[in-house]
Amino acid sequence: MPSHYKGTESQIRALSAFINLVRATDSITDRSAKLIDDSGLTHGQFAVMEALYHLGPMCQHVLAQKLLRSGGNVTLVIDNLERAGMVKRVRNPEDRREVAVHLTAKGRKLITRVFPEHAQVIEKMMSGLTAEEQNELRRIAAKLGKSAAAICVERMKKEMAHDSRETK
Repeated sequence: MPSHYKGTESQIRALSAFINLVRATDSITDRSAKLIDDSGLTHGQFAVMEALYHLGPMCQHVLAQKLLRSGGNVTLVIDNLERAGMVKRVRNPEDRREVAVHLTAKGRKLITRVFPEHAQVIEKMMSGLTAEEQNELRRIAAKLGKSAAAICVERMKKEMAHDSRETK
């Protein structure tokens, strides 16, 4: 459904594309959520465990960047996973400031059971697109994500400049 907003042609086109993107994302997320929920994990916990499973141990700040989450959010998720025995923090003996997050045997067992089924569900949902369309969607989504990130950085710079003017 397109936007009913009576703005410029450019605004209407952008809003309509945004609406379609959000609805598609919500639909896919809702349909893939059951498997994750049934595993006893939250979506954030699943994302952390999946990243550690595929990329190996990493520091929390790197993990936060990879997942596009705040450091505080990732810390809370890791705290909960650690309490559940799914991950452990390992301090680097050569640089005690560096703490890497590792999957435990229990965490590895869970993610190796849940992830393949999750991948099958995603593959099935994405089968409505051809291989070429899936590749094009990846390209467009990455481009959109980068432009949105650039806008956020620009906004932060303006806010910081505004804040520094007010404190002088």
